[in-house]
Amino acid sequence: MNGTMLIRPATEHDLPAILAIVNEVIANTLAIYAYAPQTLEERESWFRGQKAGNWPVIVAELGGQVVGFGSIGMFRTRPAYKYSGEHSVHVHADHRGKGIGGVLLRALIEEAQRLELRTLVGGIDSGNTGSIAFHARHGFVECARMKDVAYKFGRWLDLVFMQLILPGPMTPDEK
Repeated sequence: MNGTMLIRPATEHDLPAILAIVNEVIANTLAIYAYAPQTLEERESWFRGQKAGNWPVIVAELGGQVVGFGSIGMFRTRPAYKYSGEHSVHVHADHRGKGIGGVLLRALIEEAQRLELRTLVGGIDSGNTGSIAFHARHGFVECARMKDVAYKFGRWLDLVFMQLILPGPMTPDEK
């Protein structure tokens, strides 16, 4: 990786770059189980939802260019799940394999601790052994494997859930 990488909170100005990353991932990988590219309006709506829920969205910037992003969002909607979050990390195709994903994931883990989450979850296609190993290197363990839950690129897909247990809140509540 050449130059200094900056990890910072995303802004609305970053959404076109985030959208380009997301749409490349949708078109060419199984990292996002979606068929159609997203629109800028959909990304803007997602971003507003993240901000309204106080969920972090961060970007990795290199040479003034957004080269990756990460986020944490709601794992499930019922209140009892409020101490769990689901994360996502995606890196621009030209910058994969350079350590950017690890820097983003470590920053998200710090954000999860700041939010006093107890559990951080990642959903990964079972064929993405690189991502499974990547998460394991960061302390995540496989906690579930769901067979044939999605269909993309002409085949049935299995989804692996990996989980990182964090300290969580000192005094959790049921409010």
